[in-house]
Amino acid sequence: MPELPEVETIKRQLQKSIAGKTIKSAEVLYPRFIGMDAKKFKKTIIGAKIKNIRRRAKLLILDISNNFSIMCHLKMTGRLSFSRNSTQNGPSLIINKHAQVIYSFSGGGQLVHSDIRKFGYAKLMPTEDLDKILSQEYGPEPLESVFTEKKLAEIISNRPNQKAKQFLMDQKNIAGIGNIYADEILFFAGIMPVRKIFSLSKIEIKKLFTGIKKILTDAVKYRGSSISDYRDSHGKAGEYHLKLKVYGREKLPCPKCKTPISKIKLHGRGTHFCANCQK
Repeated sequence: MPELPEVETIKRQLQKSIAGKTIKSAEVLYPRFIGMDAKKFKKTIIGAKIKNIRRRAKLLILDISNNFSIMCHLKMTGRLSFSRNSTQNGPSLIINKHAQVIYSFSGGGQLVHSDIRKFGYAKLMPTEDLDKILSQEYGPEPLESVFTEKKLAEIISNRPNQKAKQFLMDQKNIAGIGNIYADEILFFAGIMPVRKIFSLSKIEIKKLFTGIKKILTDAVKYRGSSISDYRDSHGKAGEYHLKLKVYGREKLPCPKCKTPISKIKLHGRGTHFCANCQK
C-alpha cells in the first residue's frame, strides 16, 4: 500500500500538472468506486477548478473551487496517472485497462484513477466536512514543523502499552507511516519492533524522532518505493526500495553487522529487523 512518501510524490507532481485546471468532463467506469450516484458526482465536479492538491496521511485530496473535495485512497493497487494528451499512450495504455475514474481538463490532459483490485476509492464531500473528519482520524504529519521531538514524547506518553511498530503505524498517533517505513525507521533507531513504546529512553525517543524525519524525507526524495504496484503520476517507479535496509530483506545480511535479517508476523504484518542491531 502506498504510504506517505509515495502519496507525497504524487501530490507534488500533480501540483505541477493539474493545479488551476478546470475539470471539463469526468467518466466513472465503476460507480461503486465513488460510493455515490455517478450523475451527481459528475454534476458537482464538472466546471470546477482544481484549487489545491494536498496529502493527509496516505490520502490524496483534490480541493475544487466549489468548496468540495475529492478524497482519493490508493489502497493496495491504485494509481493516479496524468497524461498531458487526452489519449491513451505510453504507460496510460496499460493503466486505463483498470481505470475507475477518468478526469479530463480544459486545455488538455487527463488524470486516470485506476485500481486493479478496486480496493481504493474517490469520495466527494464538502471540504469543511472532510477536514473535520481528518482532524479526528489522524495524528500530526511527521514532516511538518508541528511534529517535534517533544510532541513525539507526548504522544508516546498517551499510548504507553503499544509495541513500537504498532505505535508507528497507528494513524491516530502519527499520520502516514505504514509497514515499509515503520521497519526502516525502527532499524535506523536501533529499536526492536516488539518493544513496548513506554520502555524507550529519552535518547531512544530522540533517535526515533530523527529516524522518522530522515527516512520519510529520503523516501520522498527518491519518489517512494516501488516494491509492487506503485507508480508515480508519470507512470514511473520510485527508487527508494533500492535503499531499504531491512524491509523485504529476510535472511539477507544486515548492512551494519551482517547478521541475517529476521522476519516475524506482528499484528498480522510481516515485520523485518536485525536481532543484533535492534534492542
